Amino acid sequence: MRLMKSVGVALAAAALVATVPAPASAARGDIAPGIWVPAPQPGFEQPAGARCDFAVRVEPIVDEVRKLTLSTYPDGSPKRELFQGALIDRVTNLETGATSTADASGHAMIDYGTDGSMTWYVTGPVLVGFRENAGSLPKGLWLIDGQFVIEFAATGQRTVTMRHGTTHNVCTDVA
Repeated sequence: MRLMKSVGVALAAAALVATVPAPASAARGDIAPGIWVPAPQPGFEQPAGARCDFAVRVEPIVDEVRKLTLSTYPDGSPKRELFQGALIDRVTNLETGATSTADASGHAMIDYGTDGSMTWYVTGPVLVGFRENAGSLPKGLWLIDGQFVIEFAATGQRTVTMRHGTTHNVCTDVA
């Protein structure tokens, strides 16, 4: 319940902040509260065995993701951000050409640690890759849907804590 309230409060606060007129500094590209900006999600390829048993490509075919910076560290780097927007990825088995689409249009609040770690508080689907023995899910490209938290350690270890929801390895769709 606390996670649901935290995400709900953050999204409500973001909606309120988004209605405030932008300060003049936003025109110069500075990070400013209340300014939603595009956050394009890059495509990527992984060799056989890295995420799936075969080489795979993931590329956005719909990308309307945007972010709102809620707070920054003294050096100006983001401390907490919200992400939202439609994201549909095409997943391709590079060995057979088989493809599938994955709707990864979830909403997330992300807290960034100073050590390179991140914690995602998510509602809805996201697509996340896991290496062998490097997280709470087996190796794969996982479509995780529901309400959950993903902790990304600075070491690369990933831990998913589900409030409720589902997980699906998209590698099986294109095998």
